[in-house]
Amino acid sequence: MSAPPRTPKLLHELFAEFLGTMILILFGCGVVAQVNAGGALTDPKGGLGGHDSIAWAWGLGVTLGAYVAARMTGAHLNPAVTVALAAFKGFSWAKVVPYALAQTVGAFCAALLVRWNYTEVIARADPTHGIKTQTIFSTLPGNGSTAAGVHEWGAFRDQIIGTAILLILIFALTDLLNTPPGANLAPFLIGLVVVAIGMAFGTNAGYAINPARDFGPRLASFLTGYRSAWRDQWGNLYFWVPIVAPLCGGLLGGAVYKFLIGDFLRRIAAEPEPPGRIPTADET
Repeated sequence: MSAPPRTPKLLHELFAEFLGTMILILFGCGVVAQVNAGGALTDPKGGLGGHDSIAWAWGLGVTLGAYVAARMTGAHLNPAVTVALAAFKGFSWAKVVPYALAQTVGAFCAALLVRWNYTEVIARADPTHGIKTQTIFSTLPGNGSTAAGVHEWGAFRDQIIGTAILLILIFALTDLLNTPPGANLAPFLIGLVVVAIGMAFGTNAGYAINPARDFGPRLASFLTGYRSAWRDQWGNLYFWVPIVAPLCGGLLGGAVYKFLIGDFLRRIAAEPEPPGRIPTADET
């Protein structure tokens, strides 16, 4: 008779969140470095991709990072997701801070790798290490443009909306009483959600929708020469916006799904939501 499958310990879960988030940021910050800094050096400029390639690479980064961590943790990769799961899905509040720290450290380490790998290109494209290439690592209102006229409160609004959309769709795609995707396709579809958010809501604030995704790389950029990393192009202290707004938006999105859809599905279901099934040792 085979032994029951082992339950991951917290340390293993944190490693999974760390590595999954690291994969996400390697692709995300990497593509922006290629398009932003690398593209600035091509003739004509912009020869290494554009907004669509950025949106697709971020979405694929989410998908691939999720496949790394999914078996161990469900692949949160985002403190806004972790907090929403604790608030509405029974995830342990005791694990929220450790998960968020692991996600942020993973994002920080990935950004350091991107910064190191693109050292020469960034130095040629932006010798002062200013706003021009800051968007490689962290978001800015209007993506650093003054022409858009977006300030920190406009970006705050945008991040609440974008993260709420993300959490509504994550809850829908993972609700076993709804119509969840089969064949382990949920990470792929959630990646497509991020692509869609990037293509539809990328103007006002660069669709961070993830506190770890923004703060970890922002800290990495500050420690490697970006002295203005905490401020936006207007000179306003900005780093708090992509932290606080996604947490608010995640709770809003989770609440919208729970009270408008999820609770009704549970009332009409013949049985409670089935637990996620873990393959037996013979199947793995």
